[in-house]
Amino acid sequence: MQSLRELYKIGIGPSSSHTYGPMKIAERIKSLYPDMEKVHVDLYGSLSLTGKGHLTDKIMQQTFAPIPCDFSFKSGELPYHPNGMLVTVYCGGEALKPIEAYSIGGGEIYFKGDLEEGKVEIYPHHTMREVIDYCENEGLSLYDYVLRFEDENFKEYLFEVLEAMFTCVENGLHTQGILQGSLQLKRVAGSMYQQALNTHHEMAQERLFIASYAYAVSEENADGHMIVTAPTCGASGVLPAILYYAHHQMGLKKRDLVKALAIGGLYGNTVKYNATIAGADGGCQAEVGTACAMASASMAWINELNNSLIDYAAEMGLEHNLGLTCDPVGGYVQIPCIERNALAALRAYDAAMLAGQLGYVRKNKVPFDTVVRVMKETGKDLNVAYKETSLGGLAKELK
Repeated sequence: MQSLRELYKIGIGPSSSHTYGPMKIAERIKSLYPDMEKVHVDLYGSLSLTGKGHLTDKIMQQTFAPIPCDFSFKSGELPYHPNGMLVTVYCGGEALKPIEAYSIGGGEIYFKGDLEEGKVEIYPHHTMREVIDYCENEGLSLYDYVLRFEDENFKEYLFEVLEAMFTCVENGLHTQGILQGSLQLKRVAGSMYQQALNTHHEMAQERLFIASYAYAVSEENADGHMIVTAPTCGASGVLPAILYYAHHQMGLKKRDLVKALAIGGLYGNTVKYNATIAGADGGCQAEVGTACAMASASMAWINELNNSLIDYAAEMGLEHNLGLTCDPVGGYVQIPCIERNALAALRAYDAAMLAGQLGYVRKNKVPFDTVVRVMKETGKDLNVAYKETSLGGLAKELK
């Protein structure tokens, strides 16, 4: 598996596949061809069907600027991945060979052919069972396991990621108005937070706090502001909501929360390696489902559960999002995405609680790695209309 730096990326919304990834593709091509005169981009698959709502064309035009860049939105898909494009660069008045590029989820990109690069894997284990067994044999915590294989500056990077997440929560809580796009959706995170402050029922208050934090990040993402992929932009509100709650309502120090962040990242990394975190490939189970598993694992560690019960919590977080479709209305990462982040954060909180209660009574019979395999197969079986194309589900009903 790759470094968690490749999972947690500080970038801009609203979509890691449709905005952040295409921006990185444009940046790389621009650096390789400094004398280019113009660029034409053919978008395919999900990038074509929802690229307008996800701002794919806008971010690539901004990145290539001042070089002119125009687009064609094509039917069908390129062979490697649903988020594909052909980029034609013009130099000396002539078109060069089209560059086949893909945005494969979580801001990660792939170039086919001459520009293809191999992935650098730093973790020798590929499943959570392997990781946990290794930790037990070596006498390591899951956090120590991460530090053993990451570089010497990784702890500082985790603090940077955590600060970016918290900044995003706070920005979202203090911003009002209407989200960009034709849906004209009103921001509600701030008012939800005020409701939490004014609520005297303890259980209702804690859940309102968590939901408001998830809304805050998701609304920031929908407006194209700074977020952290966790594991994607579209699911970026789930894990920060749990961590921010743990800090402000439970009193945990940031030096402890970076450990929870690393442990959640291990679970996201395992899904990314063995299945997919891209909505265009696996539906929203791959995005919000993975984020829920990550947040469940983090919350379980915060609740001082052992490795087996952390795994149980993560398994519940993913299992109960199996089959979740990706059907963004109008191609915007707003409906049902924002609300879905809040519900996943609450589910993660509940999964950690249930794991702590059930895990000491009976052994979990469904390993996390099994659910990852099932999620991958479920994603393959999902109709393309429910995989970030806006051709089915709510996107079809609410045109």
